[in-house]
Amino acid sequence: MTNAFLLIGGLQLFYAASGSGQPVVYIHGNTGSSRWFSRVMDIPGYQCFAIDLPNFGKSSPLERAPDLHVYADYVGEFIEALKLKSPIVVGHSLGGAVAQSLSIRKPDLVGALILVDSASPKGLVTPRERYPFIEMMRKDRSILSKALAATVPTLRDPAFFESLVDDAAAMAEKAWTGNADALSSFDISDRASSFDKPVLVIWGKSDFIITESMAMETAGAYPRGRLEIIENAGHSLIVENPGKFMELLVDFAASIDGKME
Repeated sequence: MTNAFLLIGGLQLFYAASGSGQPVVYIHGNTGSSRWFSRVMDIPGYQCFAIDLPNFGKSSPLERAPDLHVYADYVGEFIEALKLKSPIVVGHSLGGAVAQSLSIRKPDLVGALILVDSASPKGLVTPRERYPFIEMMRKDRSILSKALAATVPTLRDPAFFESLVDDAAAMAEKAWTGNADALSSFDISDRASSFDKPVLVIWGKSDFIITESMAMETAGAYPRGRLEIIENAGHSLIVENPGKFMELLVDFAASIDGKME
C-alpha cells in the first residue's frame, strides 16, 4: 500500500492506494480517516483508494465552514486528477452523504455507489441539545473513545481502535459541530432518483445511529438501489467484519459488470 498527497484547490489531500484493476474510492465518515478502510484495501482485481477528506486525518483543513457538497467536490477533483474511470464509490456514514452528493452533482464520475451505514438523502439531524456532548468529545479523549467504541461494537482489536481514536482527535476544531450542522442541513432527496446507476446500501442490524427505516429510505430513493442487512454488525462493517464487506463489494461489482456507464 502506498501513501501520498495530492494538491487540490490549494489543499493537500492525503490518500492511500493499493492494488490494480477496477477503481474503488473510499470516503470515510465523521471523525474518521482513510485508516478506517485499511482492512479493505487489498482486494484482487481492484485498485482501492482511501481519502482523508479536508478537515480530517492528514489532509488540510478547509478555511470555510464544513459543507458536504464541498467535501464531494474535492472527491470529484481527486477522481478527475487520477483519471479514474467509472469508480465504485464507497461512502461510510457521513461519507455516504458525500458520495451521494457526488453522484447527483457529477454522475459521470461515479460508476456505482456502495453506502455503508450511511446518512440518507435527507441527511442526519443532530439535535442541538447534543452539541455540548460533541464539544465534550473534542476536549476529552476518554469520552471520545467511549463514543467511538459504540460505533464499532464488534471490533476486537484494541491497538487498531486506539489509532482510530487518534485520528478522530486530530479532526479540525471547527469540524466537530460544523459536520453536525452540515449533516443536518443536507438534503438531496428531490434529486436522488436522477442517479440511475447501481446503488448498494449496507446496514448493520446493531447500528444505533442509522435505523433500518433510514437504510430502507436510502435504498428506495434510487431507481437501482437495493438493501443488504447484516446480522452481528453495528455502524461500521468495514472495520467490524472487513471480510464480509469485501465479499459484498466483489459480488456487487460482478452483478453490475458492464452496467456502470
